[in-house]
Amino acid sequence: MAAETEDIIDVLNLCGGTWESPQTDRYDDVFNPSTGAVIARVPLSSADDVARTVSAAADALPGWSRTPVIERARVMFRYRELLEQNLERLSELVTREHGKSMAESRAEVRRGIEVVEFACGIPSLMMGQSVANIASDVDADVAKHPVGVCVGITPYNFPAMVPMWMFPIALVCGNSFILKPSEKVPLTAVRLAELLLEAGLPEGVFNLIHGGRECVDALLDDSRVAAVSFVGSTGVARSIYERGTRAGKRVQAAGGAKNHCVIMPDADPELAVSALAAASYGCGGQRCMATSVAVAVGRIADSFVDRLCSHAASLSVGPTDTGDAIDIGPLIRNEHVQRVSSYLDVAHEDGAEVVLDGRRNFEGNGFFLGPSVVDQVTPDMRMAREEIFGPVLSVMRADNLEAALAFGDLCEYGNGASIFTRDGFAARQFREHFNAGMIGINVGVPAPMAWFPFTGWNSSFFGDLHVQGLEGIQFYTRQKVTLTRWFRSSGDSAEDPIWRGQQS
Repeated sequence: MAAETEDIIDVLNLCGGTWESPQTDRYDDVFNPSTGAVIARVPLSSADDVARTVSAAADALPGWSRTPVIERARVMFRYRELLEQNLERLSELVTREHGKSMAESRAEVRRGIEVVEFACGIPSLMMGQSVANIASDVDADVAKHPVGVCVGITPYNFPAMVPMWMFPIALVCGNSFILKPSEKVPLTAVRLAELLLEAGLPEGVFNLIHGGRECVDALLDDSRVAAVSFVGSTGVARSIYERGTRAGKRVQAAGGAKNHCVIMPDADPELAVSALAAASYGCGGQRCMATSVAVAVGRIADSFVDRLCSHAASLSVGPTDTGDAIDIGPLIRNEHVQRVSSYLDVAHEDGAEVVLDGRRNFEGNGFFLGPSVVDQVTPDMRMAREEIFGPVLSVMRADNLEAALAFGDLCEYGNGASIFTRDGFAARQFREHFNAGMIGINVGVPAPMAWFPFTGWNSSFFGDLHVQGLEGIQFYTRQKVTLTRWFRSSGDSAEDPIWRGQQS
């Protein structure tokens, strides 16, 4: 499939407040997934480029960390207003380089803005604790201090939201920051950086570098980097966590997922099917909170599968950059379409039943795949074990809730899971016992809002402190405890005028 060509721009790095081309002759193409057209060239920065960027962040750190916390908050307030003013343009960028529908892109940017709103409350969130007279004439207090130079390494599936999970909180806590976005979606990150400078963030406090593995390895190995945040596949998350922690850094690394949705016999069928389809096929299934496995419990399995296939087949698939209302946009690359499609052949070979096949001929050169449903999946099949990251939903069948919960125990991941039921006891059992860190009850995508942590479990997360919420504040700060014994100044205090008012 030959890609079209649009006006191609060269993407730049932001180093110390200056937009510049890195010292490399290696570039990757950036595509519009709806058309297959090349829209930009992104540099694959070298280790030398990384070293200069880290130097810029390290040089800016002392002044920014000493900036009063209310002034840091005011920068973020201004940034929020600029994001609001540019919401439509940011959404267009997400749609153009990722392929989400405009509705999905607007929702993504909005969720990112909510993290900025959370970060605006940093004067309260940075408050420490104190106890007066914890010992005789001794007071104790604990204060939060910046960690240092922080790095964010982000995936292609949320070009705006995932970076904003990280840098707003890191910045208001007094750290400097380096963002290394996915080389597949660099344009949104560039605009986010431009708006930060427009909001008055001092030069060098936020830096942007583009690249691949050499760039990431150099960031992980640089001793001046204190903390690393990552979102991506489980294999890479594990590698980054191990390499970063060996180097003495704080690391939070969110990995892949295999999210389950349990449909109980008493569930509202229309609500369950529509919510499940949105959770499975929204954003082309390219999100770590996408439902990948539906578990139909008891007698409703056959009717549920029929209803699900009918609903999924009615969803429109096509380009998202035309202004038309589209339910499912393209996948990120043609090779990803081929990878996801191959699982339908794997399912057939393993004995599952492909009851809805999303492979068909689409007009144009975009990277399209329709929604698919695979029935009769069992826990030992690859369909049940591996992250597919596309619009393919597996259906497993369970006799009862206990058996459905057991499916979760067999899964190595633990990001999110949902249940649809009217039964309070079933909902409570699911909440307490399903093997995942984020739970939805009659909610398709149980992704937490900005004020709560994104609490993946098992192979879905490596580290101790998650992104977002108070855990985000904890990750980007370190605590210092001070014990103070107070003395009067030397001399006869009774004769000192300072003390006479207390003596009288």
